[in-house]
Amino acid sequence: MSLPTRDNPYNFDAFLEWRKNVDYYRDDLFLQKTIRHFAGSDWEIVDNEAKKISPKVSYRWRDMAEAISYPEKRPYIVHYDAHGHRIDRIVRPKETEIMEKEVFKEAIFSDKTPRWVRLVKMYLIYENGEACIACPLTCTEGLVALLEKYADTPELLHILRHCKEGIDGDFGIGAQYLSEIHGGSDVPANLLEAVHEGDTWRLYGTKFFCSATHADYAVVTAKPKGSEKVALFVVPSWLPGNKEKEIRNGYTIDRLKWKMGTDELTTAEITFNGAVAYPVGPLDRGVANVVGIVLTYSRLTVGLSDAAFMTRAAREAKKYSEFREAFGMKIGDFPMVVAQIRDLERYAKRSTAAAFKIYRRFLDMGAELKGGLVTDEPDEVRRMRFDLRELIMLQKITASWDCVDVIRQAMSIFGGHGVIEDFSTLPRLYRDAAVNELWEGPRNVLLAQIHRDLKRVSGWYSARDFVNSILKGSNNTLVKELAEEMSEIVDYPDLFHMDEKTIDICRRWDSLCHRLFHAYQDVALEDVESEIHLEGELGKAAGLVK
Repeated sequence: MSLPTRDNPYNFDAFLEWRKNVDYYRDDLFLQKTIRHFAGSDWEIVDNEAKKISPKVSYRWRDMAEAISYPEKRPYIVHYDAHGHRIDRIVRPKETEIMEKEVFKEAIFSDKTPRWVRLVKMYLIYENGEACIACPLTCTEGLVALLEKYADTPELLHILRHCKEGIDGDFGIGAQYLSEIHGGSDVPANLLEAVHEGDTWRLYGTKFFCSATHADYAVVTAKPKGSEKVALFVVPSWLPGNKEKEIRNGYTIDRLKWKMGTDELTTAEITFNGAVAYPVGPLDRGVANVVGIVLTYSRLTVGLSDAAFMTRAAREAKKYSEFREAFGMKIGDFPMVVAQIRDLERYAKRSTAAAFKIYRRFLDMGAELKGGLVTDEPDEVRRMRFDLRELIMLQKITASWDCVDVIRQAMSIFGGHGVIEDFSTLPRLYRDAAVNELWEGPRNVLLAQIHRDLKRVSGWYSARDFVNSILKGSNNTLVKELAEEMSEIVDYPDLFHMDEKTIDICRRWDSLCHRLFHAYQDVALEDVESEIHLEGELGKAAGLVK
């Protein structure tokens, strides 16, 4: 019975106390098992390093990420100083600057940091959302990978050292400016002009989506004057000695974007007016190196960060369902809610397992995708490299799509509280996830690319063989079904002829790719869970587990 009282004793303290004390790593047994399964011999050092960083991520950086998410803390730009000098100063909250310095001082991209340690640290950091950290991290990772391959001048070697190992305790931060006003994913259509003036390359023109605008360096695509080929350049934000003077390197930040998500991260429109730029790699291989190196790391990050977002959303929704009472019982005791929570947990676990499995493939292939569809390697290696290329794109479109759905469902577990910005982190993660879905190639672009790739290799690698290869260990009936449909659709001439049949094929292709990657995720999840089950059985046999 519920009688009226003006002194309602209800509060959320028990749930809030739990949430305040969650350790992202120590309290996530599934993540620990996943790492141990895929990291192999690196497991022990990864486990130790994860335990060191987790309290920072789970408490100090979590609180900073929450503090900077309020509208009044949104970054802004000051174009001129008091004396009329153009400075384009990005003003960010003090908490952002402190957190960024602390995160980058982890030396995540240093030669001293094992790859698996890097991955796990980034996963844990991403549980806090964008927070003006996720994008700069992956952009710096792509910049480092690019320079490790091509740095051959004093300037580029200095930038590489600054970003990898730091200089006097300060770590360089990277960005990437690829998109122009006429289109983002269509990099070959870039019009930004690179001019060789004496011994110096300079850039002229505009870029329209420039995230991490506060960074020290940016990877920029541009076409050398008179050429139709895209080249890659690294552009320092300030030339030596000018950062303190607030004199930017020959470019202006015209305005900051007003975005739906990733509010803490500045995204800007930039005009280059002769910015000094350092060419990286062959001038006619810019697109190949963007896709093979820079975008590869960014797309891997989308899969990893989406898994991290889903993990946090599922964890908090489950705990809230165990706390909240309605209609005389815990909402977690309603079968409908139980079914929803189980779905959230499954999506989070399958996405995490697949992200780690793909990363292991990535490391096995030398931590690089070669531009184009490689033809100068043994057939087995070509197929493995092709599998990885397509899996990274499939993960990007599937995990980013699922993440939005998972967080939306998690918010619904909270009822009306789920959309209250200062009650829960989920609304912020939801907006960040929506941006992830568009970043580094929207769904339609990547779906068309995957279809084009499979047609181009059909002479030496059939669609049927591709499905069988990536779904080893899956249900035979499901594999056969997916392989047959994929073979049929890949045989279709193209996805660009405007008629009803092609439109229907496009719908089927969209659905098929989604189901295909879910099947891959399920195999990865079964790999991890079978090891957990086996460990439990062995423990029972040894008398260690009751």
